[in-house]
Amino acid sequence: MKRKSTKRIAKPATDRENPEWTQKDFEQAVSFDHLPVSVRQVISKRTRGPQEAPKKMPVSIRLSADVVKALRASGAGWQSRVDEILRAHIK
Repeated sequence: MKRKSTKRIAKPATDRENPEWTQKDFEQAVSFDHLPVSVRQVISKRTRGPQEAPKKMPVSIRLSADVVKALRASGAGWQSRVDEILRAHIK
C-alpha cells in the first residue's frame, strides 16, 4: 500500500500592494512606447545607486573539474567563499 505524501504544498504569497494581474489589467496596460515622453524620460534615467561595498572585478579562471565540483557542492555562495579563501591566502 502506498503512503500518502506528508509534504504540504505552499500557497502562493499574496501581496495587497502588488496583486496578481487580471485579464482586465492586461487589457488596460500600455506599452512603454505608448507612454508620454515625459514619463519615458523619467523611467529611462533611473539607475542603480552606488554600491556600499567595494566593487569586485569579473575574471575568467581555469580550475580543475574536481575543484569546481567540490566548491559547487558546498552550496550557494561558493564564489564568495573562493574570494574569501584567496584573500586569506594573500595576507
